[in-house]
Amino acid sequence: MEQIWAPWRIKYIQMGKPEGCILCDKPGQNNDAQNYILYRGSKNFVIMNAYPYNPGHLMVAPYRHVASLDELTDDELHEHFNIVSRSVRLLRQVFTPGGFNIGVNMGKVAGAGIDEHIHTHIVPRWQGDTNFMPVISEVRVVPEALAETYGKLKGKF
Repeated sequence: MEQIWAPWRIKYIQMGKPEGCILCDKPGQNNDAQNYILYRGSKNFVIMNAYPYNPGHLMVAPYRHVASLDELTDDELHEHFNIVSRSVRLLRQVFTPGGFNIGVNMGKVAGAGIDEHIHTHIVPRWQGDTNFMPVISEVRVVPEALAETYGKLKGKF
């Protein structure tokens, strides 16, 4: 039997929930490369998902710690979705995906893993990017390392 390994996933599976809010903490650490922060706007930033569904899975989040879209100011909201749009344009140029899933999960029951800090997921999609692995064994194989994806995207905003 052929085996496909994704050893980086075990860290996520086994780790406890960290203290604090990673979407507040990561930008304050001023180590963008280590934290996979690709872009900093005045009110929002772009960070790569450390446990992506696909290569290029990005998240746009406000610096301010709020749980819901309706808590954002007009300026925060405008910049947020402007950055989402720019992210889509950039991902099209770099990865040429066939489509995107773009979504906001508000609240735990809606599937939010970080429910106290609103953020928008941008997931590039390709024809056939889902195979038997998620269906049979609940495992998704991401074919590119985070550092390689970061290198392709950093500085292109």
